Amino acid sequence: MSEEHSTSVITDGRPAQVHPMAVVDSRAELGHGVVISPGVVVGPEVSIGPNTWVGPNVVLDGHLRIGAHNRIYPGACLGQEPQDLKYKGAPTEVVIGDHNTIRECVTINRATDEGEQTRIGDHNLLMAYCHLGHNCWLGNNIVMSNGIQVAGHVLIEDRAVIGGCLGIHQFVHIGGMAMVGGMTRVDRDVPPYCLVEGHPGRVRGLNLVGMRRQGLHRHGGGQDFKQLQEIWSLLYRSDYVIADSLNLARQKSLLPASDHLCTFLEGSLSSGRRGPMPPPSGR
Repeated sequence: MSEEHSTSVITDGRPAQVHPMAVVDSRAELGHGVVISPGVVVGPEVSIGPNTWVGPNVVLDGHLRIGAHNRIYPGACLGQEPQDLKYKGAPTEVVIGDHNTIRECVTINRATDEGEQTRIGDHNLLMAYCHLGHNCWLGNNIVMSNGIQVAGHVLIEDRAVIGGCLGIHQFVHIGGMAMVGGMTRVDRDVPPYCLVEGHPGRVRGLNLVGMRRQGLHRHGGGQDFKQLQEIWSLLYRSDYVIADSLNLARQKSLLPASDHLCTFLEGSLSSGRRGPMPPPSGR
C-alpha cells in the first residue's frame, strides 16, 4: 500500500485505500481494493465495487452503484441530480457496471422519477467531457469520444461507436454496432450496423469496418453479413419507401443481423417519437 493512502473501509477482509485528503461518508460502501485519490468526495448512498480506481477530485453522490474494476478519472461527477425541471427530489439511481473507463470531467446524472435509473453496462469507454443526462441507458462495449452531450432518455445499444463533439437529442435510440461520425447532429434514431454523419445526420452506409472488426462477416459462414448487405440495400437504396421495404424484407427468412435491423426500424417507425434517421435523399 502506498504511504500516501490510509486504510478506511473494510468490507470483506481486504481494505480499500482512501487518501487522507478525500472525504468519504462513513455510510458509503467500498469494496476490496478500491482506491480513493485526494480530493474525492463520496456521499452516503454510494456503493463502489471491488478494485475500482477513483482519480483525484471526483464527486460521487446520490443513489449511485458502481461495479468492479472501473477507472474513474479526475473531475468526473457521477450520480448527481438530473438537469430536469420535472425532478422533485425522488430517490432515483445511477447504476454503472464493470470494467468501464470514465475519463476526465464526465458527468452522469441520475434519473428523474421514483423507481427509475440511469444505467451503464460493462466495458464502456466514455472519453473526456461526455455528459449523460437522466434516464439514459447504455449497453456494453460502447465507445463515446470526447465532448458528447447526451440528452435524457437516450438508449445506446452494444458496440456502438460515437464520434466527438456532438449532441444527441432526447429519446433517441442508437442501434448496436452503429457508428456516428464526429460533429453529427443526432436528432433521430440511428439504425444498428449503420454509418451516419452530417448536419443533420443521415445514413451513409453500413458500418462495414466495425462489423468486420467484430467478426460479423464470419458468423454462419458470412451468410448473416451478406444478407444484411442485401436487406440494407432494399431498405435504403431501392425505390420503395422504407415501410414497403420492411414488408418485402419480412417475406424473407431473416438471419439475426437483418432481423435486428428490421425490428429496430419497425419499432422506430411505430414509436411516435422522431423516427429513424433517413438516407441522404431524405426518403
